[in-house]
Amino acid sequence: MESGLLLHDAPLTAAREVARGMWVLSFEAPEVAATARAGQFVNLGLEGFLLRRPFSVYRAEGERIEVVLKAVGAGTQRLVSMRPGDVVSCLGPLGHGFDFGGRGSWKTAVLLSGGLGVAPMPLAARDARAAGLQVTWVHGARTADELCSESDGDDVIMATDDGTSGFAGTAVAAAPDADVILACGPNRMLAAVADRWPEAQAAVETYMGCGTGVCLGCAVPLARGGYDRACTEGPVYRAGDID
Repeated sequence: MESGLLLHDAPLTAAREVARGMWVLSFEAPEVAATARAGQFVNLGLEGFLLRRPFSVYRAEGERIEVVLKAVGAGTQRLVSMRPGDVVSCLGPLGHGFDFGGRGSWKTAVLLSGGLGVAPMPLAARDARAAGLQVTWVHGARTADELCSESDGDDVIMATDDGTSGFAGTAVAAAPDADVILACGPNRMLAAVADRWPEAQAAVETYMGCGTGVCLGCAVPLARGGYDRACTEGPVYRAGDID
């Protein structure tokens, strides 16, 4: 689904830690909440920072949206340090999200996330269930305290690389087959997804300055050669199409 390119000020309403160093921030953004679909993102602007920061829409309920992040740089550290009432400039929803167009023949869906790749999955679970699909969510991390503590529904498989919780191994290894696979996580994980399920839908994570296809900072290498813009043609791709 394409973006409506809504730009407005969004005050922070709440924040919570859902894994070690992983935070969910809630913003009042009614227009975005009403239109955001699974796999789309928002670009958040902060005073004093030239470039916006892209975040998948984690949840969209009522008049609020949520994003999930870790403080890995000055911009995300500022976001994590915000207090309720502090305002960001919110552009979105942006990009093409997950496609449920095959729902006439699909019956099962696996949502596959690694680390911060959990970001689009609550909305993906919502939209997949709305399409009549039976959903299994597989979430992986390096160790138990890096697993996101939130999940939608009971059919959830947790995996840790070091075996400290759930399945001992990667999320890809723990995942069952399904009619549709929706994945988001580090590039190494997405490469493993593409090897096993080339038809899977993969949401890529990359730097995006403008979010509208102008700055070309979000180039994604394609298996057929050349590049695509994650912010406009993506961020969701057929997994086998990405190099």
